[in-house]
Amino acid sequence: MSRPKLAYLTGEYPRASDTFIQREVAALRAMGHEVLTCSIRTTGAEHLVGPEQRAEHAQTFKVLEACRAPLRLLRAHARCLRSPSRYLRALALAWRTAPKGLKGRVYNLIYFAEAGVLADHLAAAGVQHLHNHIAKASCTVAMLASELSGIPYSFTIHGPDIFFEPHHWRIDEKTRRAQFVACISAYCRAQLMCFADAADWPKLRIVHCGIDPERYAPAAQSGQSLLFVGRLAGVKGVPVLLRALADLAPRHPDLRLRLIGDGPERGALERKAAELGLTQRVEFLGYRSQAEVAEALSAADIFVLPSFAEGVPVVLMEAMAAQLPVVTTRIAGVPELVEHGASGLLVPPGEAGALAAALDSLLSDPDARRRMGAAGRAKVIAEFDIKTEAAKLSALFSEGSA
Repeated sequence: MSRPKLAYLTGEYPRASDTFIQREVAALRAMGHEVLTCSIRTTGAEHLVGPEQRAEHAQTFKVLEACRAPLRLLRAHARCLRSPSRYLRALALAWRTAPKGLKGRVYNLIYFAEAGVLADHLAAAGVQHLHNHIAKASCTVAMLASELSGIPYSFTIHGPDIFFEPHHWRIDEKTRRAQFVACISAYCRAQLMCFADAADWPKLRIVHCGIDPERYAPAAQSGQSLLFVGRLAGVKGVPVLLRALADLAPRHPDLRLRLIGDGPERGALERKAAELGLTQRVEFLGYRSQAEVAEALSAADIFVLPSFAEGVPVVLMEAMAAQLPVVTTRIAGVPELVEHGASGLLVPPGEAGALAAALDSLLSDPDARRRMGAAGRAKVIAEFDIKTEAAKLSALFSEGSA
């Protein structure tokens, strides 16, 4: 069976915090797709933490970098102008879908300039379908590049932040023009249905982000070790976790917390841990490679993610694949992955007392930890295996090229 040649675009690729995109690309390649990777910005060195990221970074087309060469920018748009009607339609689309105000118009014209360079690159490479992850600025570029080149496009929508400003990012128009939209959960699809025209609802397909369960060895589950993996930003709720840890410390003298990830609030969180007397209990490890994350999961006893807003966190899938019981918040699409009392415990977001109580119950019950860990792994294998989810995407790509 012939597989269409694909291009993947996102704002910054590869990133240590977006390994699910790398896994998806790798799975599609394993199925026989040729996949070109494209990134609007050049990835920062802090994200190139493993061989997978470095290899992908080396072969990824950087759009802004190409745009900074004036002759390349002009030649790309000159080639796009060979179809003047298509060029003018794309320019009108950029103007019409711009956010309100002068700044919004200027930004969309910048996106149009980027789209011309991307469209030229894709056409020269013989790409048959363009797919975007994260439906913000990079998806605007994808929509405009599709209009300029005639190459169909689709996108994966994650949330939750895209739904904070749906009109700003014109997810209605992006959906209308897309061949299909991959929604990472039923909750995500329902949110998009609030803004997309009802005529476009059949395009909205649930395709989970996924992992390879075989990469994760069963966790130890015999001690008092907590693990958090995520960006150190306010949305992840780490201050709530630190307060819960301080509450638990008197009852669990051996309790320790390791945090993998980095971000704008790391310094403040390190100071907060010190204020709470947790310096000897908390270890900030920064970004780690996929292999190092898998190793940390196998050494932990409970995985905890106290976020205020999420889609369906891939790191929860990884923890569950490692047979770790998880404690996380009852938000968005999380309950579609974690069943309360079966594979983990769900708590209200922002409530340190509830988080501490949930952790206390699991720390005191090794049998419950083992039972939930086994149930979690079974759930991930059944519904969140990257091979299965990539096959769904491949079928959608192939439908459009038939």
